[in-house]
Amino acid sequence: MRIDDCVHFCAPSRLIIELGYRHKLPNLLQALGYRRGLLVTDSFFAEKTLWVKEYVTACERLGVHVDVYAGGQPDPTTDLCDRATAELRIAQGGQLPDHIVSLGGGSNIDLAKALCVTLAAGRPIRDFGGGVASDAPVIDHIAVPTTAGTGAELTPGTILFDPATGIKTAVMDNRLRPVVAAIDPELTFTCPPKVTAESGIDALTHALESFVTLDSDRFDRNGSFDPGYSGRSGLTMIFARESIRLATAYLLRCYEDGNDVEARVGMCYASVYAAMSYGSAGLNAVHGIAYGVAALTHKSHGATNAVVLPYVVDALRESRHAELLEVARMFGIKTDDEVRAVRELPHKLRELVGKLGIPTDLNAFGISQGSLRDLLIDSLGVTRLAKAFPVGNIEECYAEIIDNAWRGGLRDEKTERRPAA
Repeated sequence: MRIDDCVHFCAPSRLIIELGYRHKLPNLLQALGYRRGLLVTDSFFAEKTLWVKEYVTACERLGVHVDVYAGGQPDPTTDLCDRATAELRIAQGGQLPDHIVSLGGGSNIDLAKALCVTLAAGRPIRDFGGGVASDAPVIDHIAVPTTAGTGAELTPGTILFDPATGIKTAVMDNRLRPVVAAIDPELTFTCPPKVTAESGIDALTHALESFVTLDSDRFDRNGSFDPGYSGRSGLTMIFARESIRLATAYLLRCYEDGNDVEARVGMCYASVYAAMSYGSAGLNAVHGIAYGVAALTHKSHGATNAVVLPYVVDALRESRHAELLEVARMFGIKTDDEVRAVRELPHKLRELVGKLGIPTDLNAFGISQGSLRDLLIDSLGVTRLAKAFPVGNIEECYAEIIDNAWRGGLRDEKTERRPAA
């Protein structure tokens, strides 16, 4: 217990983690009274696997009609959401679904969350950038993730890329949390190594960021009585610790051997626990800077987080010493010198990122030195994340992180990084 905590914890109505559960999901939906659904996925799952056909057939047998939208794309855009909304409203002839099921990674889940609002309202997603009105209808969402990492199946927001601004935009409301999060680890077994690595490091990032983010009694909730994010608490830190422990045990194993069932299941739990933490505590500088990196490079969300993560942790060595010492011990750093242990942690994280096949600095990631000022401005522009970073001078700290991340040098490394040839 932390006596100053101001806990506002939200979780899905039903959280299910079970090998093979996808075969039981139609029965649950029928039992909950759903009769007309929309399955949001992408062409790979619709055309290259049997999962969609099996699901639709099982639902129809139980009297639950399912329409399929297979137009999901990586890093979905606001334009994609609006096109899908228009197409689906015409195709359904005014008969809106009573639930939406998402099948896929975080991109498909985010698109489904957005459609839960736009289909009901018949309005573009940009209309909800300032929030979802309390009387706005929101369609129930059942999330079925196929990757172990994003945690979008438990969180209150949808993140879409807005081509008009060139950055990612968020729509936040607790009603966007899926009412059912159905995690079937078997769906992750065929993830290729690259997806396994990038989604897995995303889970670890979520856990680490939420473990060290701003405390709940200092978090700016913008006057909301039902905030989507509300700062870390003793409760969120419990989930973060367990997620970090599992990720240190299973992430690299999972990447190196996709047939390691124990590691696959372990990373599913790591992802869920990370989402249980950050889904209420919120995030900060890693994601804030990564959004800017993504706008410049269009690389995956997990990879853009990974390249920044060691340098953000490095910047928190003093303000979050006790927490990072815990994490250092989980990473097997045993030295009795606690300051040294915390200093070694960013090195361990950078080493892990490299072992996962992800570039370990922004230069190698494709960002020019001349873009760093714009990256700083864009990163600070994500104010909800910047405000949650527990340091004194946030702008100065962001600038140092970005510079170090471009050079590939941590604070205790004095040598200058040589520019790539």
